[in-house]
Amino acid sequence: MNAENILRLGIFSVLLLAMMLWEAISPRRKAAAILWRRRINNIALIVVDTWLLRLIIPVAAAGAAEISARNGWGLFNQWQLPDVLVIILSVVFLDLLIYGQHIVFHKVPVLWRLHRVHHTDLDFDVTTGIRFHPFEIILSMCIKLAGIILIGAPVAAVIIFEILLSSTSLFNHSNIYIPEPLDRILRFFIVTPDMHRVHHSVIRTETDSNYGFNLPWWDRVFGTYRAQPQAGHLGMTIGLKEFRDSSAVDIIWLLVQPFMLSGKRSD
Repeated sequence: MNAENILRLGIFSVLLLAMMLWEAISPRRKAAAILWRRRINNIALIVVDTWLLRLIIPVAAAGAAEISARNGWGLFNQWQLPDVLVIILSVVFLDLLIYGQHIVFHKVPVLWRLHRVHHTDLDFDVTTGIRFHPFEIILSMCIKLAGIILIGAPVAAVIIFEILLSSTSLFNHSNIYIPEPLDRILRFFIVTPDMHRVHHSVIRTETDSNYGFNLPWWDRVFGTYRAQPQAGHLGMTIGLKEFRDSSAVDIIWLLVQPFMLSGKRSD
């Protein structure tokens, strides 16, 4: 395991445990009765995701950036710009790319079948942030690799972005209490749990809002921002209307779910 992977795994593990501790000490909502059954299966799913991703796409995002730099591929490898500016622009571009990808995965039926695995979680906590079908993870990596090569993102920018993306996904899916006045300020700079929780509502118009994972600006710029859920954070129902059985949390069901039922979305 190289230094980048050790760094990312260390930050991920520490943050996952920290968010779990925060959830236990100061939860935003009462946890579902199947808390640990959900958590264990969600964590098992990310293990499967990581193994398959390394097997199918051995070149990681940082590796693609290194290859691009070596061959002079991409816009930033053609332009003479300050290194700090290139890193900032690369991170912002990649975040916009993931925002756009997220919308596409909601709108295209065959992609929604994969992405809805994330939305069929019956509760909302830090492990929801790692609950993605392996095929979605693989497709997402392919999209990121294309974006990295297109702009010629430097290795440092890619590592920073990958750490930010995984860290903010854990943070903004966490069942943690943040005072409302502080939350209103924070969501101008980062996607907060209260902001992203709206996206996991069973109400279709709320599910189709707040797509951002890291930077909160894209939802405001492109008109997909919704401040609060209709039923309030304590009263809202998490998940999808068509998937309410407790088996929706089990890993085998998560892996086969996209191929079992219609990809159509209910209103």
